[in-house]
Amino acid sequence: MTQPTIIRRVPGPRPRLPEPLQTALSLAASGVPVLPLRRGKVPFGNCRTCARNACGGRPNMKTAGPCRCSSICHAWAAASTDPAVLSSPAWAAAWRQAVCVGYHPGGAGLTVVDLDNAAAIAWAHGALPATRTVPTTRGEHWIYRGAMGSRNAVRPGVDIKSTMSYARYLGSGTGRPVALPDAVRALAVKEPSAARPAPQALAVPAPSGSGECPHRTPAYLERGIAMAEQRITAASSAVHATVYRTFLAVLSRHGRCGCLTDAHIARLFAAAQAKGETARHCTDAWANARTRLGV
Repeated sequence: MTQPTIIRRVPGPRPRLPEPLQTALSLAASGVPVLPLRRGKVPFGNCRTCARNACGGRPNMKTAGPCRCSSICHAWAAASTDPAVLSSPAWAAAWRQAVCVGYHPGGAGLTVVDLDNAAAIAWAHGALPATRTVPTTRGEHWIYRGAMGSRNAVRPGVDIKSTMSYARYLGSGTGRPVALPDAVRALAVKEPSAARPAPQALAVPAPSGSGECPHRTPAYLERGIAMAEQRITAASSAVHATVYRTFLAVLSRHGRCGCLTDAHIARLFAAAQAKGETARHCTDAWANARTRLGV
C-alpha cells in the first residue's frame, strides 16, 4: 500500500523590519526614547482625534491632558523606549514611510547643542568643553549628559535641544559625552543676540469679532497661543512662511469671537521678532492673514 505523502510547511523568513525601525529598537534598548520622522525630517502629524491638540495633549507635555492615544501623536511626546509600542500595528505605516529616526534628548537625560554652520562650530570650540560630536548635514551636534530646557537661536546658528524637543539621530559620533556645563545652561537664559531686533510696539489691533466663541475655558485660548509661539520658535528654516502660516492658524481658530487680545498678538510678534522677523514683516503677515480669512 502506498504511503501518503506528508507535506511539511517550512516557515519562510520573517519580514524584514524597515531600517529606521531597526535603528529605533536598538536605541530604545539603550534607554533612548525614539520616534519616526517623515519627509522633511519632521514628526508625523497628530491623528484626527488629537488634531489641534483637541485631546488636551499627552500627560508629559506642557499642556498636560488625558490623552491616551496609541498613534504617533504630539511630536516629541510620542517618543518611546517600549519595543511593543514601537513595533505596534498603530506605528507600522509610519515606520514604512519614515526617512530617519528622531529621539527625545531630554527623555534620555541628554542635551544636544545643534551647531548649524562652520562659524557656530568655531565658536563652540572656543566656548564649550569638548564632548561627544556627531556630524550633521551642515554642522555638528555636541551631546552632553544632563537635561535642560530647549531653546532655539540662543546665538547665530546655535540651538539647544533637550526637554520638550527632538533631534535627528545621525549615528553615535565620536568621543564621550561629558556633564552638561554651566556655559550651555547659561545660553538658554541670555538675552537675544544683538543681531536680533528687539520686539517693537504692537502696530495692529486685535480683531473685535462677533462670531460664536469656541473656547471651552480660558486655558483653551492660552494653550493655542502657547503652541503658536512654540511653532514659530521651533522654525529652523522658512521662518517668514512659518510666521504667516501660524498667524493664519491662530486667526482662523481664535480671530472671530473677540477673545484674542492685543497682549496675545504681542506675544506672537515677539516670538517672530526673536527669530529675526522685523516689526513690519509681522504687521504685514498679520494683515495678510486677516485679509485672507476676512476677519
